[in-house]
Amino acid sequence: MPQNLLDFDLQGLTAWFAELGEKPFRAKQVFRWIHQSGVADFGQMTDIAKSLREKLAGAVETRAPAIKLAHASIDGTRKWLFDVGVGNGIETVFIPEDDRGTLCVSSQVGCALECTFCSTGRQGFNRNLSVAEIVGQLWVAQHSLRAAPNRTTGAVDPRPVSNVVMMGMGEPLANFENVVTALDVMLDDHAYGLSRRRVTVSTSGIVPAMDRLAERCPVALAVSLHAPNDALRDQIVPINKKYPLAELMAACRRYLAHAPRDFITFEYVLLAGVNDTPALARELVECVRDVPCKFNLIPFNPFPASGYDKPRSDAQRAFRQILQDAGFVVTTRKTRGDDIDAACGQLAGRVADKSGRVLKRIHKEAA
Repeated sequence: MPQNLLDFDLQGLTAWFAELGEKPFRAKQVFRWIHQSGVADFGQMTDIAKSLREKLAGAVETRAPAIKLAHASIDGTRKWLFDVGVGNGIETVFIPEDDRGTLCVSSQVGCALECTFCSTGRQGFNRNLSVAEIVGQLWVAQHSLRAAPNRTTGAVDPRPVSNVVMMGMGEPLANFENVVTALDVMLDDHAYGLSRRRVTVSTSGIVPAMDRLAERCPVALAVSLHAPNDALRDQIVPINKKYPLAELMAACRRYLAHAPRDFITFEYVLLAGVNDTPALARELVECVRDVPCKFNLIPFNPFPASGYDKPRSDAQRAFRQILQDAGFVVTTRKTRGDDIDAACGQLAGRVADKSGRVLKRIHKEAA
């Protein structure tokens, strides 16, 4: 089977070219053609020696996941469903704004962490995505979007994706090696040249992997918090039973010594009557007191059989005000792409569950 060049960062591609007897600058040329120019056909790589093009023609390919469905929201949000084989599909979302274009990238087919408010987690888990499947989401988005005019200026933007957030389907730090290699490609000046400040990894709190990320590839970090005490977080985010809040907060402080930003972003999905009370807001202030941070409040986006409701507007305002009065920077995430089920927490894709978690949950709920 041909080697997929999207599986390589520049270091890996250079080593692979060396095995072919090719010099490092040849790998760099091909790397630029693929990622900067979006060219998959070696015949179009005009500054590559004919002998190398012929050598590569049968041995390699540049293959991103195939697009099964593409949707465009009335607010400009785009969502793609990619086919990743055997009945599995992953979703990727592009959110355009006046000063940035953010791509929300998936890292796994489904998710094994079972956060109770997340539709992806309710689909079960199948497998980790390969480097090519992760980078391929950016490759497709960047090179398809740049052919379309900017919705604000009317001009064609050569780099419509300015920010990447690993907040799609899956827990990125549970697919550590593939995610970090994909991040290396995103950050490489010979590929997409994204700033570390503009690439964010979101985690539910896998503490050892947070420490590894700080050493290997420190990018902006977002932590899915969702509760200010262990009793409640154990229910909402089950990984908390393994890495409770005291350990998680300590890991956040350690990460900041390496991070490109001087704060951690705490994501907090507001669930009506569950974690959105003033008392819990005050408890949250104390929980993160020693961690430089900002908050991103996310009103819950309902999906069928979720068991949760969206919080009232006055409850959202009261919760936010308590955090702001304590001196924290707080944003409330606007719902984008809701008409195409592209809002936060709504990505479900198609998952052939290998974990057995879906059946266990059904039996538990029926008991």
